[in-house]
Amino acid sequence: MNQKQNIIMKKYLIIILKITIAIILVQTLRFKFTAHPDSVYIFSTVGLEPFGRIGVGIMELIAAILILIPRTSWLGALLTFAIIGGAVFMHLTLLGIEVNGDGGSLFYLAVITELLSGIVLWFEKENIPNIYQIALK
Repeated sequence: MNQKQNIIMKKYLIIILKITIAIILVQTLRFKFTAHPDSVYIFSTVGLEPFGRIGVGIMELIAAILILIPRTSWLGALLTFAIIGGAVFMHLTLLGIEVNGDGGSLFYLAVITELLSGIVLWFEKENIPNIYQIALK
């Protein structure tokens, strides 16, 4: 494979990762916004029900939109990394890996999403504006 083909493959791989992250984020919104019992249980356990559940849902929706827009995909990846990092932390500290007999599926989905958003963020790092230089203008 030549260098041009490699660049094209990398570009499409990153697009696939972004779409995958957005699908995962949007797919979980119905549980948060409809007050699904599992979602209410999770956010009650961590002491954030109902405002945390709704707030996290809104932030996940924003992240899903931002990650699909080329100019803001770095911000969507960063926001996803932060939100899902919080979810992984809550699983490891308060919730446990398995929640309500799900076999750990929520935890593993969070870990996968965390890894994917970290990969996207790594590849988008050159698109992150230099805040220091902007502040000096």
